[in-house]
Amino acid sequence: MAERCAVIGIGQTHHTRRRDDVSLAGLVREAAVRALEDAELGWKDIEAVVIGTAPDLFEGVMMPELYLAEALGAVGKPITRVHTAGSVGGSTAVVATQLVQSGVHERVLTVAFEKQSEGDTSWGLSGGRSGGVGAGGYFAPHIKAYIERSGAPEHVGWKVAVKDRQNALRNPYAHLKLDKIDIDSVKGSEMLWAPIRRLESCPTSDGACAMVLANEAGGRRAPRAPAWVHGKAIRSENGFFPGRDPVNPVAGQDCAADVYRQAGITDPRRELDMIECYVPFSWYEPMWMENLGIAEKNRGWELTDSGATAFEGDIPVNCSGGVLSTNPIGASGMLRFAEAALQVRGQAGERQVDGARRALGHAYGGAAQYFAMWVVGSERP
Repeated sequence: MAERCAVIGIGQTHHTRRRDDVSLAGLVREAAVRALEDAELGWKDIEAVVIGTAPDLFEGVMMPELYLAEALGAVGKPITRVHTAGSVGGSTAVVATQLVQSGVHERVLTVAFEKQSEGDTSWGLSGGRSGGVGAGGYFAPHIKAYIERSGAPEHVGWKVAVKDRQNALRNPYAHLKLDKIDIDSVKGSEMLWAPIRRLESCPTSDGACAMVLANEAGGRRAPRAPAWVHGKAIRSENGFFPGRDPVNPVAGQDCAADVYRQAGITDPRRELDMIECYVPFSWYEPMWMENLGIAEKNRGWELTDSGATAFEGDIPVNCSGGVLSTNPIGASGMLRFAEAALQVRGQAGERQVDGARRALGHAYGGAAQYFAMWVVGSERP
């Protein structure tokens, strides 16, 4: 029988466009130290380290897991590098969870990061070639396809952008905070990739996120309420094959179904208290609500438009401000996982959903082909 796994420590850095005050190693260590302090543990208590980040060329540091070993107390310990495009932060947490559930290690430190100010993200996304259209240029046609097939009105994207940017004001770690944000300001922002406007698009950030995971004994000894992992999964599919639906990928559907099965969830719309979802462009909220089985096909926009996903709604989405407000690409997925864990631990501060007991963390990447998810709860599964 697999060991039960608990999140007993969480640490984030202050995510900003530029973190000139620290090196890359310092940025990562800062998050790790905060996670250890939350767990009331020291470096000697960690048995293994799992690192996640986007491609090496994003910052120009080859094999960063070796460069960062000393900063993370990992010299002489097993250290693993994970990479699955933008979903990597979530995939990294899943790999670390597996090391605990398999019984290989009792306590694992997992860290994900990006320092985009020291690299060229658009160049990296183009495979090291000039002239790339960027992530927005790739996903805009998928968004247009969704709008056409669902008949969604254009204000839905603006509404998601306003919601998440207002939620960011509750989050001390959010990178982009706009005190005055409304439908008109989003609608009036310049068009970047039709139909995506500037304020419907994610920023680029420097930042890191870390978590300490422990087995059941460690979870029971934790000084603060842990978040128990009820289910986790990773799925991927080829980004280009005949008949593939990039608007509602099968890999995402399968990943969600597996996580729900493990967690004993049969009606995610009613059994989840909140969701931290990877939404780099505002229209992806209704699209992913369908992919996750929260809404019926072509009806996700109605869920968003009704206010159900707002902070005060019955299934809040991205109470932290989400990727629209904070996006160190390699860490963005882990931030979704960590924010879900903070909610069920009752430690989300001003962004806390009252009574949150079970939450979903979600990440995707590549050509909407890589997916990682977990369900965490306040009670031991």
